[in-house]
Amino acid sequence: MLRIIAHAALFAGALALGACGFTDSRAPVPEFMRMKEAEQPPPEPPPDVKRLVREQIDVVFLTTSYPREVHVAPPHREVRGPGWTACVRAQLTSATGTPLGAQTYIVTINSGKVVDRRRAEADDICGTETYERI
Repeated sequence: MLRIIAHAALFAGALALGACGFTDSRAPVPEFMRMKEAEQPPPEPPPDVKRLVREQIDVVFLTTSYPREVHVAPPHREVRGPGWTACVRAQLTSATGTPLGAQTYIVTINSGKVVDRRRAEADDICGTETYERI
């Protein structure tokens, strides 16, 4: 029985000492025991939205929607990430061939590529943006 207690005490001591190696950068321990914070990559420069949308128009709009009169707004930094967002507006056609009118989308750009798009909603800033034709 004494042997079991001794092994349990040694195991608990090893766990306690092993946990010292996992302190984060804000822990109240000496500097040499803290983990180093990860280096943040430098922010990427603003993308050329006109060029990206022109080159990746099939990512932003379905080809069957026949986008016309495509306009883009200046890019803004992504609120929750390292990329950029921009508003894109175009005249579109439905799958049945009826005109949908002007539709606005928000595209997410990361590392020079359009990685996501979604339809702009009323609370987005796309209604107040200034657009340029591509």
